[in-house]
Amino acid sequence: MSATTKGHCLCRAIEYEFEGDPVFVSHCHCESCRRSTSSAFATYVGVKLDQFRYMKGDPASYSSSTGVQRYFCGTCGSPMAYLGDKWPGEVHLHAGSLADPGAIEPGRHVHTAEQLPWADVHDDLPRFDKSGRGNKPARKGPKR
Repeated sequence: MSATTKGHCLCRAIEYEFEGDPVFVSHCHCESCRRSTSSAFATYVGVKLDQFRYMKGDPASYSSSTGVQRYFCGTCGSPMAYLGDKWPGEVHLHAGSLADPGAIEPGRHVHTAEQLPWADVHDDLPRFDKSGRGNKPARKGPKR
């Protein structure tokens, strides 16, 4: 990735950037993330808050569960970011909001215990039943 990575919502009312490399890039299969994106899974880019800033606009937010704030564009509705008390000092950006999502490479799947049976991505990344932090992967690659 470049030294500065930029991103924006669909209508460009919200624009952001971050400096340096992400802490992680993960596919999340939990129900909350699926519902907040209306997708089979969500891909997040974890970035330290002190590396991140909004350049244009202020996203709207809502508390989706205790200790969790989800941010989105109030104009076009694009999901933008996720903040959680379990990850202090980090912002988790939606990979699809990056100006160049092809520049990142996911490193794992998390919350695969909640994965939809028809959304088994065929890659060799480690799969974690829950969060990847402090846990061992349940397996590598798809269920086959």
